[in-house]
Amino acid sequence: MKVLDEIEAAIPALRRYARALMRDRDRADDLVQDCLERAVASRHLWRGDGPVQAWLFRILINRYRDLQRRSPLPGHLVAIEDLVSEPAQCGGQEGALALREVQEAIARLPVDQREALLIVALEGRSFEEAASLLDIPKGTLMSRLARARATLRVLTGRGTGAEVVPGPSRGRR
Repeated sequence: MKVLDEIEAAIPALRRYARALMRDRDRADDLVQDCLERAVASRHLWRGDGPVQAWLFRILINRYRDLQRRSPLPGHLVAIEDLVSEPAQCGGQEGALALREVQEAIARLPVDQREALLIVALEGRSFEEAASLLDIPKGTLMSRLARARATLRVLTGRGTGAEVVPGPSRGRR
């Protein structure tokens, strides 16, 4: 029963991360539901060698990647040079506009960079935890984060573009 209690306790974090990845509440909820179904059905396979939440995140991330391979979101890959850069608008809703701008920029990141950025920034995971959850070396995580941050600076008008390494990471793992 302890495993089921830990699975239940992890649901809010899973939903938060799935919504950030999917950018669609209904699809994110479907992803979390699929993750939970798989976890409960295979809970006997959990080795107990780490936190249940980390195991659940690995299931969710792997399921997300499977879905991306089968049917990627339309327009999920956009060349940086094809993006239209609009000046920031001033007004009473500057904070809301800035947040929306950042959300749109995050949505344009390559999937591997977005996964790395969200697991560290949104979920507050350490670099070691994030690398483990994404099943990549820590150095790969760090380079994906650096590229994601540099791209975000350019997309939000806070950088020159010289520091951006275009395109997704060369290696998946």
